[in-house]
Amino acid sequence: MAAVLMVDDLNVTFDLYNREVYAVADLNLELNQGEVLAVVGESGSGKSQAFLSIMGLLAKNGRATGRAMLGDVDLLALSPNELDHYRGHDVAMIFQDPMTSLNPSLRIDKQLSEVLVKHKGFSVEQANKRVVEMLERVGIPEPAKRARTYPHELSGGMRQRVMIAMALLCEPKVLIADEPTTALDVTVQAQMLDLFKALTNDFGTSLVLITHDLGVVAGLADRMMVMYAGRSVESGTVDDLYYDPRHPYTFGLLHSTTHVERTGERLAPIKGLPPSLENLPTGCAFHPRCAFKLDRCPGERPLLEDRGDGRHLACFYEGELQRQKLEAAV
Repeated sequence: MAAVLMVDDLNVTFDLYNREVYAVADLNLELNQGEVLAVVGESGSGKSQAFLSIMGLLAKNGRATGRAMLGDVDLLALSPNELDHYRGHDVAMIFQDPMTSLNPSLRIDKQLSEVLVKHKGFSVEQANKRVVEMLERVGIPEPAKRARTYPHELSGGMRQRVMIAMALLCEPKVLIADEPTTALDVTVQAQMLDLFKALTNDFGTSLVLITHDLGVVAGLADRMMVMYAGRSVESGTVDDLYYDPRHPYTFGLLHSTTHVERTGERLAPIKGLPPSLENLPTGCAFHPRCAFKLDRCPGERPLLEDRGDGRHLACFYEGELQRQKLEAAV
């Protein structure tokens, strides 16, 4: 299956105090049609910056290199005017805080209809009709009435649904959702997940889910990529990573989160804090927090390697375990 989005050697840097700081380093990923890819990791791991760079939304002191191929178009090579043709139409993003993402001085119908007028050439009347239809599709009651309201008149869950409707109006090939369930209560979170499932099935849209909530991942994603200190450290199917995590960081994330199959077990938080991107440890960036580090870890950075069956891993420890098993077998 041809990838809808293919990212090759993505590097995102920021100029800080006359030095270059890497927020994302050597990132590679593929996203197939209709697939849900979860990108997980602690705050500061580079999750959001990677996809903001693809959307051309980095801060002024940020720069992205590499390739981000949407079909045969490299999004990173486009000028801002050229990129406007694809943003919202072929690739769309739902931001973390819907209250700050929506213009508080414009009614909902005005904000949503602009997308259709710009990208689809709809008249205002046609666009408003389509807006009401989409608001109904994402589960907003009395959509015609809600379309005439201002953002502050809606609840947090309603505003999040408006953002989803806005992102889906042009039926994009790729939808990027950055922490879409943050600050929502558990009932609304469950409704959002059901909505994402239905919409990806109905529209065939590929979804990138940026999150730190592993419960959300289990209920929605097909594949998962784990990021730490700006790099991918493990990726594979959700089942593989949930039931057979091979990177100590993935293992730590899973065992510091409640799980119905581990009822009664004590949580095991990862010791320490994520490193500053301005002063990363030498070797493997995770080694100061790792309970399984080897002698080589502080001085040598493990490369992300293909371990077969779609599993990629950057860890010496897992490789050392495999070597010991082979030697024992001989």
